[in-house]
Amino acid sequence: MWFLVALGGLVLLALFVWPFRAERLRPAISAEDRMRADGEFANLSQGVTRYKWFGPARGPCAIVIHGLTTPMEGMAPTARALGEMGYRVLTYDLYGRGLSDAAKGKQTRAFFLQQLAELCEVHDLREDLTIVGYSMGGQIATAFAKANPYIIKQVILIAPAGIVTVESGFSRFCRRFPLIGDWAHAMFGFKRHLTTIPQKARDSTIDRVLRAQRRQLDRRGYLPAILSSRRGMLSETMEAEHRTLARKGIPVLAIWGREDTVIPLRASADLTVWNRKARHEMVDGADHGLPFTHGDAILGALRSVINK
Repeated sequence: MWFLVALGGLVLLALFVWPFRAERLRPAISAEDRMRADGEFANLSQGVTRYKWFGPARGPCAIVIHGLTTPMEGMAPTARALGEMGYRVLTYDLYGRGLSDAAKGKQTRAFFLQQLAELCEVHDLREDLTIVGYSMGGQIATAFAKANPYIIKQVILIAPAGIVTVESGFSRFCRRFPLIGDWAHAMFGFKRHLTTIPQKARDSTIDRVLRAQRRQLDRRGYLPAILSSRRGMLSETMEAEHRTLARKGIPVLAIWGREDTVIPLRASADLTVWNRKARHEMVDGADHGLPFTHGDAILGALRSVINK
């Protein structure tokens, strides 16, 4: 009987250790990956950050920030749209996504704002910035604008988090319970994320984004970064920040997908209460992937508001 108990204990221990071991065995970003990559790299204090410029060499500057799970490829249509409007557009990979380092540290507001502030310092971006954020990137953009109001010209939010977010039971469990939540996320997170990425796309733009999503999913540090962001940045509500932007008179444009089930349309009503001066544009037929599935609609929304 003692033998069976000991054997059962070893099996349970192996089962607990296995997903963490599997994460450590995932390949890290290699020098070859970065040599073949589109974009450039900056050595910041927390780690290497991949970035890319779109648009003309001169003109007003815009910074575009992607969301929780999709690297900067997902924001390329938005960056190109702004580039067509005459903006110099800087996009980058958040830590743990794309080809940026899986930097150590809890992925809190301070963690992401440090990365963005250092990237601005590298490129000497000090005034009249248009900052664009999608999903969790919308939270980062809002927090950055609140912390640096005198260098911000306008804020553009695409399905921004930090207002109303629909969270699955699995994600809620993993976020709320340390250790066992880490194990569950390491054990089941890969498959759950993989099943949300379609295997086929209707055009080449979307296909590039889906391939980038699948590549980063198999890299070391990606899954822990997602969970850390859920416990950190995504756990915040941005009411105070939006009210501050309203008081300071910083223009805010929010773009929403009517079919979005992750950031539902009712979030626009809360944002209106917090900032009555914010402008809203709705994209019909769009779900949470609207930056790369409805690029033309995003361009139309940007032109209709920015030109005014």
